[in-house]
Amino acid sequence: MAGDDKYPESTGRRRFVKGVVGSATLAGVGTAGAAGLKSATAPGSGGGGITTFKGVKNTGGPAPRGMPQIPIEIDEEGYLKGMFPEAEEKMINNKPVTVAEKEIAGLTYSPKWFQYCGVQTYKGVRPEADMDNYFRYKDSDKYDWQNEEAESGDKVHVDDFSDYEEWGNGIGESGLGKPAMVTWRSQDVPSSQTLTVQVIRSKNVEKMAEEDDWMKASTQKGFMAFLNKCTHFCCVPAYKGLAGAAKFNAEDASYCPCHQSTYDPYTIVEKDFLALPRTESE
Repeated sequence: MAGDDKYPESTGRRRFVKGVVGSATLAGVGTAGAAGLKSATAPGSGGGGITTFKGVKNTGGPAPRGMPQIPIEIDEEGYLKGMFPEAEEKMINNKPVTVAEKEIAGLTYSPKWFQYCGVQTYKGVRPEADMDNYFRYKDSDKYDWQNEEAESGDKVHVDDFSDYEEWGNGIGESGLGKPAMVTWRSQDVPSSQTLTVQVIRSKNVEKMAEEDDWMKASTQKGFMAFLNKCTHFCCVPAYKGLAGAAKFNAEDASYCPCHQSTYDPYTIVEKDFLALPRTESE
């Protein structure tokens, strides 16, 4: 009913059903709260409990945590991929379980990082899914350069970002980084299961990679990527994609217009959250 909406229709604000709140609340469980819940949520099959991830820092608004980073790979022809661990079958509690994990700079990277907003049910994050991991451009109203120079579905190439050191679009400061909106591990899936990703190439990323082992291992040639789904209510933010971000001092940040959550792509933080229990694969 209209009376149940958080915002009246006259405000023009995005409206949500009550069911979304549960996933957002779970997303915000911190280490202390998660520790208390662990025994109640990790069944005999295991796989739940505390998971540590790297993500872009949330710096404003109601978002409970940062958006998870996706490590970058570049093939010999210059096309960009999002790293995804190879799947293997392990016997856990006498049951065969398909697991995808990779140690990167002392941290376990796995599909668990993407357990929020229902993403854990997407085909693309299933370890056994047959995907090629390339980033591909998607239709986007955020970046004119992308619409003019690339076709939806094209693989993302290093050369597309050759002007990254001076690129600007009139939003915030020019030269901070060149962005694109892409998809990942989303071939032949329903649109509702598309993994939307923000890719940025920046001198800031190059500098971060010189100073931090994780960034050196997870970025290439100044490219970084993260799952572009706000941890508050699962909307799609944009880095330098919305002129209205300036009203909230977020013109040089990744900004979500629905409830003004902001994220700093050049501050990567390590956080814990409560992962869901293991199913037949993870």
